[in-house]
Amino acid sequence: MNFLVRRARVSDAAALPAIERSAAGLFRCDPSLAWLADAEVPDVARHQRAIEQDDVWVAESVDGALMGFVSAGEIDNELHIQELSVSQYFQGRGAGRKLLLAAIECARDRELHGLTLTTFRDVPWNEVFYQRMGFETLGAADVGPRLTKVLNDETAHGLPGERRCAMRISL
Repeated sequence: MNFLVRRARVSDAAALPAIERSAAGLFRCDPSLAWLADAEVPDVARHQRAIEQDDVWVAESVDGALMGFVSAGEIDNELHIQELSVSQYFQGRGAGRKLLLAAIECARDRELHGLTLTTFRDVPWNEVFYQRMGFETLGAADVGPRLTKVLNDETAHGLPGERRCAMRISL
């Protein structure tokens, strides 16, 4: 499938909550995470702020449909991936990979030290996907205070901490 990855426009924000909800539907395959499929996602206003303040890219099909997005913020000379979501209908077509590559290219252009993210260790489309893209899972000694706080905040919001990990790719 042909599609392009581009910087998000404020007008794209209206489509992003539905994309995130669709992607979260995959969690229904895991009974202990199924609740995530119905969990609240950021609203349009929050996506608009992210587009204005952070780095957000969208994958757009040739007919103009938004397929997915990645949202990231620069922290401590690294780009932190806050969310990567692709609608279930468009999954398996390379959109997630190309979105992540756009974020990596941006970080390289800014001469940042790397990219970081947190994800599930044992969900097939999470840790393994990022490892294939060059990310390394960080051990406890390498996580550092910033990512430890992110992981702790996720646990406080109900995510199972024992299933979460922090990852980094050095540039």
